Amino acid sequence: MAAMDWFTPWFSAPGYGLTRLVLQRALACVYLVAFVSAALQFRALLGAHGLLPVRTFVRRVPFRATPSIFHWRSSDRFVMGCAWAGAALAAAVLAGAADAVPLAASMALWALLWLLYLSLVNVGQTWYSFGWESLLLETGFLAVFLGNGDIAPPVLVLWLLRWLVFRVEFGAGLIKWRGDPCWRDLTCLYYHHETQPMPGPLSWYFHHLPAPLHRVEAGANHVAQLVVPFGLFLPQPIATVAAGILIITQLWLVLSGNFSWLNWLTIVIALAAVDPSPLAGTPSYGPTPLWFAILVCGVTALVATLSYWPVRNMVSSRQQMNRSFTPLHLVNTYGAFGSVTRVRQEIVLEGTDEARITPRTVWREYEFRGKPGDVGRLPRQFAPYHLRLDWLMWFAALSPAYTRGWFEPLVARLLENDPRTLRLLRTNPFPDTPPAHVRALLYRYRFTTRAEHRATGDWWHRTLVREFLPPVHAERER
Repeated sequence: MAAMDWFTPWFSAPGYGLTRLVLQRALACVYLVAFVSAALQFRALLGAHGLLPVRTFVRRVPFRATPSIFHWRSSDRFVMGCAWAGAALAAAVLAGAADAVPLAASMALWALLWLLYLSLVNVGQTWYSFGWESLLLETGFLAVFLGNGDIAPPVLVLWLLRWLVFRVEFGAGLIKWRGDPCWRDLTCLYYHHETQPMPGPLSWYFHHLPAPLHRVEAGANHVAQLVVPFGLFLPQPIATVAAGILIITQLWLVLSGNFSWLNWLTIVIALAAVDPSPLAGTPSYGPTPLWFAILVCGVTALVATLSYWPVRNMVSSRQQMNRSFTPLHLVNTYGAFGSVTRVRQEIVLEGTDEARITPRTVWREYEFRGKPGDVGRLPRQFAPYHLRLDWLMWFAALSPAYTRGWFEPLVARLLENDPRTLRLLRTNPFPDTPPAHVRALLYRYRFTTRAEHRATGDWWHRTLVREFLPPVHAERER
């Protein structure tokens, strides 16, 4: 230990002890939400009788392409057990378990969280294809090397976390600036609050802000994503101010929509640049073990090497959004809403118990938990919880290509009144017997005007576009 005394002052950042504590506990909370979300939705989406069964996936995709413990065993009971075990472990870490054990054991707890979630993501197929899955894995991997209360936070890992939040923000800013012209003329927010994947309870109000304020929103977004992130690498207190601005902008996004845990996790990572020492002082720690310092240096070299691909992607005129360059999701590229849809379309699923379809057939609508359906229902707040089926339904309305593999099985499960699938929905209009037919209609949705809302109480107005899927009979699906 004495041999490390010379090393500790420049390797460690004792003034960031409170930063690490808050960051780790908040990250454990995000892990908890992610594992609970996985456990509650697994059987319907990925189980043996799910829409995209894991068993089928692992038979055709090799382990080297998608490393996961579920290549060895993928029964519903085992996967569910792992998801609930991850939730329990995350809850324990949130309660302080990682600080109550020696450093090596603490690292093992964080590594196990990462391994369990990596295993879910790598067999999750389209249900786990979102950028925040990779972001959680990359953050969780770095958290393994943040240490615990036995030692001071390592400077190198704090810098790696700053590098991560820089890539999240700057990558998102670049893809907007290079993408849809409405970002450059500051008009994207005329549409975005209405057409985003899953509006929240305040989205209607955000949409009806004055047009000049929407332009201010778009301009502020460019500043926050293309300028402010460079401040993360400047001396204190500039880095703390930059992190504070990023946190405020993320909270604005939390209020205006439902983006799973993306915004909350970005806030967590931004905390790595916040210096709490003026308020919390500088606690004392023991010397850093040599083996831990070697590991941290090795991880830093690894991340620096793997960062070549995200950097090349960011500077490229053909920048891609939300891509992982390795199956371990260690260093990824991020970005969102390079293009903004001007018109919102929604797929509405309906069923009927009539054996013969006529012009007088009565169709009853299935309601989803998060995505718009009933025009009189105010959008709910679900984030940071992730409603995976609702999100995929938004993509499906953009193009039938997004329905490949899972939409027909979804209809088949509705024709069976499959209880696991129905638990993903808000309402089942056929609680006693399954429907005889199910169809899908495509509607154009828009927020009501203030006058329309006062007159009707509705939050949405919808117009039928076309039939998305003609009526499907139960016999056809057998």
